[in-house]
Amino acid sequence: MLIFPPNHFKALICTGGIGSGALFLLSGNHTLGREESRGGKYLDARDYCKMHIIAHNFKKLSDHDVPTFAIGKVGDDAAGKEIVQEMQEAGIDVRYVDILGGDRTMFGFCFLYPDGTGGNLTTEESACSKVDARYIEEKEDVFRQYKGAFLALAVPEVPLDARYALLRLSDKYGGFSVASFTAGEMPEVERLGMLSLVHLLAVNIEEASALAGAAFYKEPAMIVRRLADKTKRYNPHICLSVTAGKRGSWTWNGTELNFVPAFTVDVKSSAGAGDAHISGIMAGLNGGLQLSEAQQLGNLAGALAVTSQHTIHPEMSIKKIADLIDGSSNGFSSALLKYLSNK
Repeated sequence: MLIFPPNHFKALICTGGIGSGALFLLSGNHTLGREESRGGKYLDARDYCKMHIIAHNFKKLSDHDVPTFAIGKVGDDAAGKEIVQEMQEAGIDVRYVDILGGDRTMFGFCFLYPDGTGGNLTTEESACSKVDARYIEEKEDVFRQYKGAFLALAVPEVPLDARYALLRLSDKYGGFSVASFTAGEMPEVERLGMLSLVHLLAVNIEEASALAGAAFYKEPAMIVRRLADKTKRYNPHICLSVTAGKRGSWTWNGTELNFVPAFTVDVKSSAGAGDAHISGIMAGLNGGLQLSEAQQLGNLAGALAVTSQHTIHPEMSIKKIADLIDGSSNGFSSALLKYLSNK
């Protein structure tokens, strides 16, 4: 079981998707068919890509300021320049975000059902696709600068080889690595042995099932247990965070499985909720919470996220989360309540 001391991390170094997108609300809750035509409407909402969402929320939810370095690329277009400016305004260090002439900034198309669930499509040929292993390795100095005291985040929407390079540098310089992968990436993740470099694997239940080979299991808890059994073959010290929307979330700290039910709120959009959950866990670990306590913060961050139609809640903060639970101590750890009271 891993122990996370208070204020352990002095920086967050991350790579993953940086881009914009659109949100489209489908008519009807039944799953979209392969050849089906379905009506709907665009939502007046801001959509962002994965690494940007997580880094932004981490800054807003950390109980003290942590230098946060984004490594990535955007296009030399209005969207890319606007996103870089927004990241700077959120306190994210963008010195390692290149603006590429002749390339487009990544664009995502998020489709939503009326019940708040949905999926996401992203462009494969974009500036993000140009982030490769060499580009990450050229940033080795920042890993060396925070040796033994940093969080490393590797998430989708940049190629796997770039994320693998970031995980190798994190391992070389003693970072605590957090990673997620899409369901389709899992066979290659296994082939490359990437899980041996991951301290916390953060995935949703579909991704967990793909890696665990548990598509025939119906109960999420069974999928998570099978995932724990499988991943410890690659890395006996790996921890897990698995989200399942309204069904709640699970963490595995190496010895114990912990479940936290979803916090009930009025859902405007589920887009970005899983990313907010990862941010909450990372912020909690950074603030000295144990994994199961940080999981509660992740759940609350995800709950707050879905009350906004934007994938980054414009009012994401510790204070807003404290307001969300309205002073209730029911089911929350004393350490989490103390964390929330500090803001």
